[in-house]
Amino acid sequence: MRRLRALEPLAWTGPAVVLIAVVVLWPVIEMIRSSFLKISRWGVVQGSNGTANYAKLFDEKDFADIMVRSVIWVVAVVALTVLISLALAQLFNQHFPGRRYARWALIAPWAASVLMTAIIFKWMLDPEVGVINQIRLKLGLIDALGGASADQLGDASTAMPWLVFVAVFVSVPFTTYALLAGLATIPSDVYEAARMDGASRLRTYWSITLPLLRPALTVAALINVMNVFNSFPIIWAMTHGQPGYSTATSTIFMFILKNRDIGESAAMSVVNFAMVLVLTAVFLKVSRWNKEVA
Repeated sequence: MRRLRALEPLAWTGPAVVLIAVVVLWPVIEMIRSSFLKISRWGVVQGSNGTANYAKLFDEKDFADIMVRSVIWVVAVVALTVLISLALAQLFNQHFPGRRYARWALIAPWAASVLMTAIIFKWMLDPEVGVINQIRLKLGLIDALGGASADQLGDASTAMPWLVFVAVFVSVPFTTYALLAGLATIPSDVYEAARMDGASRLRTYWSITLPLLRPALTVAALINVMNVFNSFPIIWAMTHGQPGYSTATSTIFMFILKNRDIGESAAMSVVNFAMVLVLTAVFLKVSRWNKEVA
């Protein structure tokens, strides 16, 4: 009976362990195994390929630029998302008329399909009939002919900022709600003590709110790091990584490689997986997630 009781937790954790093994571990193992195989475009395994897939990948002339761009993409989107969400969470934590409806409106970009949102922005940025260019035309920012300046998704210098904007737009609602939940856990008597000590609002926010908000902030930012790095619909729907590879991240590049060399694409998948682990480890190190809040 004691042995049976000791095994009782397995009845509850067993299904979750099996699910993780099937959905997470098995695909990772297959991904790594495939990166060392020679696979035809039709998915037929033609034998071992050693490290040739990795050698071919690292010899790609755009590989270094794509990896650097991927890191910049993650840092820019996550940093802007967190900063905007901190401000919005503080705002929506206050009592004001219509707060409930404002919170409902905030969740709309997150509740909508990311692909649908990206396509809508692509239509809005259409160089001929897009509403954004129509507004720019009425404001005199472009002439009636438009020219190259009207095609904002056709130039990397303007396309990347728009991609970052859309990614932030769809990421802010979740992050804001996560931070709102964190703000709700901060006891009010801490703020009362700060007011009695004569602390200013800025000092209170910096010394009390932010430190006590760190657990929620860490979780929200970490989820954003992983989601943004693996983000595919926004960039693919709006630019396909073009012109050239100037707006492609490693995830987009991996998908493009699949059409010409599945083994090389698998190698890119392994590099992506390693990059996610590295970025996560760096973030956790910088955030000092395991340190107790004073």
